[in-house]
Amino acid sequence: MSKERFEELVGEALDEVPEELLDLMDNVVILVVDDAPPGDPDLLGLYEGHALTERGWDYAGVLPDRISIFRKPILAICDDEDDVVEEVAITVVHEIAHHFGISDERLHALGWD
Repeated sequence: MSKERFEELVGEALDEVPEELLDLMDNVVILVVDDAPPGDPDLLGLYEGHALTERGWDYAGVLPDRISIFRKPILAICDDEDDVVEEVAITVVHEIAHHFGISDERLHALGWD
């Protein structure tokens, strides 16, 4: 799958997130990256930054948080485009949840594996 098509799928996944949640996201950028970090090549997505629940009065002048969606690892575990659509949607929601301070443990308890 081309990078352009994959980016379209990420955009479509974002379109499915309720607008009320997207409006609450603050100082965050979502990127499509080909490869996961060398130390974790199977990682599908990564949130880097300061969750909204951790920001205090001194949160100012910082670079945007980053949500990275890793294209090659997702493609490697999917059999067809339908699988990619589903995995991208799950990964996007998972990483956005981290922006709101929701832990991996809580996401797994909610069924977002």
